[in-house]
Amino acid sequence: MARSTTTASHPRPWIANYPDGVSWDVELDLRPVHEQVLAACAKNPFATALDFLGGTTSFGDLAEKIIALAGALQRQFGVTKGTRVALMLPNTPFYPIAYYAVLRAGGTVVNCNPLYTVHELSHITASAGADIMVTLDLQQIFEKAEKLVQAGHVKSLIVCHFPDALPLVKKLLFSVAKRKDLANLRKSPVAEHITHFHDMVTRGDPPAAVVIDPDKDIAVQQYTGGTTGLPKGALLTHANIAANMSQIDKWGDGVFYPPSKVVAVLPFFHIFAMTVCMNVPLCNGAQVVMLPRFELKALLNLLARTRANVMPAVPTLLNAIARSDAADPQQLASLEVVISGGAALSNEIRAAFGAKSKAILAEGYGLTEASPVVCCAALRKVSKPMSIGMPLPGTDLRFVNVETSAVLGIGEDGELQVKGAQVMAGYFDDEQATSDAFMDGWLRTGDVGHVDEDGYVFIVDRLKDLIICSGFNVYPRTIEEALMAHAAVEEVTVIGVPDDYRGEAPIAFVKLQAGQTVTDSALKTFLTERLNKIEMPREIIFKDALPKTLIGKLSKKELREEYAQSKASK
Repeated sequence: MARSTTTASHPRPWIANYPDGVSWDVELDLRPVHEQVLAACAKNPFATALDFLGGTTSFGDLAEKIIALAGALQRQFGVTKGTRVALMLPNTPFYPIAYYAVLRAGGTVVNCNPLYTVHELSHITASAGADIMVTLDLQQIFEKAEKLVQAGHVKSLIVCHFPDALPLVKKLLFSVAKRKDLANLRKSPVAEHITHFHDMVTRGDPPAAVVIDPDKDIAVQQYTGGTTGLPKGALLTHANIAANMSQIDKWGDGVFYPPSKVVAVLPFFHIFAMTVCMNVPLCNGAQVVMLPRFELKALLNLLARTRANVMPAVPTLLNAIARSDAADPQQLASLEVVISGGAALSNEIRAAFGAKSKAILAEGYGLTEASPVVCCAALRKVSKPMSIGMPLPGTDLRFVNVETSAVLGIGEDGELQVKGAQVMAGYFDDEQATSDAFMDGWLRTGDVGHVDEDGYVFIVDRLKDLIICSGFNVYPRTIEEALMAHAAVEEVTVIGVPDDYRGEAPIAFVKLQAGQTVTDSALKTFLTERLNKIEMPREIIFKDALPKTLIGKLSKKELREEYAQSKASK
């Protein structure tokens, strides 16, 4: 059930400065997450687990649906240990039911972002071998699932009926006013591949027992990527997921327990929300209040209606709240703890949000490969500004000189490397990428920073060219390859630049073929079928030549400096 943390010879200055009541050297609860959530359901079945636009699901109902769906997945689709099941769902009650049911059946969850293009989704489902996909009958999402079946990447669709997630009055209104937004499943060209979610959970098939080895069996295959190549499937074991939940739980010092209500406006398919907005609170018996997507008015209405007090967020969301005249301090008064993750939190956003909310604003840091949280500021008191806080309980870190591999001392900048029970088992079917991700057993983050004498961690730069837009990873090569597909483009380089709204935004520098002409708007139109909205370059700059290194490789450094100077001079 639990194991002790590892030891190391290097100093850990954070231990002496940990918040009162929190200990670093602890045993972690490694029970599989589905076992923990079902135990929470049994403990208080009449309490509200989920709130979706005013429609509620009790813990007892949640358990009943998880168990029923798990049984149907086993009996109807043969889901067992090792079976990959893709979830392409926005935040609705369907997501946690499907997530825990897949795990209870013994399967592995493969999260899919509904905003991804069909090309991106094809890579993920094909790579994972996810023949089964759970999705929604909203036309905008379903048509992508339909194309995946037609292309042969997915064999079976389990389709949830969106109005079933709504409270009665909203369900009736949706059926009348928004019916055109729903896909006609009967007329779908892949109708024979469709099974209705409702039919599966009402059948009541009891699932067979599955013995899980937490250290070896994979709970989630979460796709991520680097600055080159296609996204890689990070293999997160049941122990990895459970360890990070336990670490966050102990660090939270009661924040994620009833009567707390946790806002889930970040999407569950993003690992930050999967862990912090869903797994941790539900396994502790706390209520999760959901929105299908971020809209400021809807979020403010949710806070007014539910008086939710804990909100994980990304800087983009906090910036939108801070800049809006519609959001006043009274509307935010219920918030006690706001946790910012997914991207660096600027001083400007921190100050602007602080002017509207008295909540503790705690910045955290993590990565998919660590399930994901590594560090976080204290949730009960204010931490040092610009710090990502301290390592979570049971999490070890060090900073290493990239050129010499020497372990650095207090205050010295180097690559942040991590050890802990939450660190992934490796990348799916990619031994080289797995080997490259580790140094002497330590996970390489690709981020540069240092730890100070009090144990606070600071990130100062990135080794990688990864761009983080609104908390989502954007990979320059993806954009570059999409632009290179245009006949008029000869060369292209993409960099990330600061963006007031999204944190960072991609900028593309393009050299055209001799004699060719094309406009910025025409290229963006061309890209709409190849990139999702988050990946779309904010600006396309045409140049006669692009800088190169001595060996002829396109260089980003000069373009970053040039762009910064051009903005500074305006």
